[in-house]
Amino acid sequence: MNRSIVFEIIEKYEPIVEVKQARQMSLEGFTRYLCSSDCLVFNNEFRKVYQDMHHPLKDYFISSSHNTYLLSDQLVGPSDVWGYVSALVKGCRCLEIDCWDGSQNEPVVYHGYTLTSKLLFKTVIQAIHKYAFITSDYPVVLSLENHCSPSQQEVMADNLQSILGDTLLSDVLDDYAHELPSPEALKFRILVRNKKIGTLMETHARKGSDKHGQVEEYDDNVVKLPLFRRNKVRKVKMAMALSDLVIYTKTEKFKNFYHSREHQQFNESNSIGESTARKLSKLKASDFILHNNKFITRIYPKATRADSSNFNPQQFWNVGCQMVALNFQTPGLPMDIQNGKFLDNGNSGYILKPQFLRDTETDFNPNKTPEDSNPVTLMIRVISGIQLPPSSRSLSNRADTLVIIEIFGVPHDQSKQQTRVIKKNAFNPRWNETFTFIIQVPELALIRFAVEHQNLLAGNELLGQYTLPVLCMSKGYRHVPLFSRAGENLEPASLFIYVWYVR
Repeated sequence: MNRSIVFEIIEKYEPIVEVKQARQMSLEGFTRYLCSSDCLVFNNEFRKVYQDMHHPLKDYFISSSHNTYLLSDQLVGPSDVWGYVSALVKGCRCLEIDCWDGSQNEPVVYHGYTLTSKLLFKTVIQAIHKYAFITSDYPVVLSLENHCSPSQQEVMADNLQSILGDTLLSDVLDDYAHELPSPEALKFRILVRNKKIGTLMETHARKGSDKHGQVEEYDDNVVKLPLFRRNKVRKVKMAMALSDLVIYTKTEKFKNFYHSREHQQFNESNSIGESTARKLSKLKASDFILHNNKFITRIYPKATRADSSNFNPQQFWNVGCQMVALNFQTPGLPMDIQNGKFLDNGNSGYILKPQFLRDTETDFNPNKTPEDSNPVTLMIRVISGIQLPPSSRSLSNRADTLVIIEIFGVPHDQSKQQTRVIKKNAFNPRWNETFTFIIQVPELALIRFAVEHQNLLAGNELLGQYTLPVLCMSKGYRHVPLFSRAGENLEPASLFIYVWYVR
């Protein structure tokens, strides 16, 4: 650190005028500096958009939510526009909207065939229009789970156009008739993700025409008949007015990687359930990566998660899946990982995938130890805690504190280490313990600091946590802010650590 930077720090943080004039720093000033944003473990360089945003959409991890309208479970919980507002404020860029026929020809949003409450579709679109670009300038994708009749689909199309206006992408962009645009080219635009009839050129030719009453049918292979080893074909009707609003994010049923390679178009994306996706990522990881080199894949939670619980998204990022959709309303480890991942690149909701997940000639397989990797040796000394939250389970309200450091990434990099327990001290526990991690694929790795109260009978209680990408860490003496399970900032609670890593 050169002298000019030192003098800037003294000027900024030293409270005693005489000490500042002598270009020195008191203990109070030094403490203020160590606890400031300049000494956060998250490197300030990554708080702004710094990545190349001119690659096609398929080259990015995209912050995505599932059942965005729900605030709790999927059976009787409330639906609320706050679900959309909250997700957008957190930087989410792909929202799910379950659409059903409502009374008085007004489409509604809710979890079908359940007791969850209902929202008007137009109310949801109004909220999205208001909050879409509060946190990020980059495109928002509305993933429609469309169960509406053609007449109410026309109402949806009218709502989308009248409310969203010029922000709605309803035609191909110049120079992007045969390839996906970039986030930069789609700044401040909202895209509709749904089934689509016909080609983009046919859509373009109909631009400006009256589509009222125009309805087309498509085959939906949904009912499996194992006895005959074939699918029952269901005819589904779609209003042309809604179909023509689907441009670069047409949904297409996933059959297999060979079929996609031979038949899938650049503007078609797949939705794959977590169970199927988990099998593919284990058994056909290389094929999955090559598929995601060409097409956007959305992963969604299995239907049995009635409590809106989440899966760990890391396994699907490891094979390049772009839209790994989580229930944002459900706190816990998976959402900690999601939030930590998308701190990167200015919390824009778009993170450029590593080169080895974009290269069409890649031989990367997350399930195998890479032969030509450039590993990081990461060393962390956990020094102390600062005003940690008290335990709610302790009779004395004084926590028996420990710190768990966990790495999430490719299977080879997954690891966990922890400090000893400091009894009855959450105010200023001191550990002074050093941990070393060797990370083979740091480009995909996240690190999570969890402070817990030890409870041998009922299980440990989480007091606070912080998750961030390994390559976004600053070196040296740093403090780690802590957040509650619900995502609330627990300031001034933090950890004081020393970080060093080499490649």
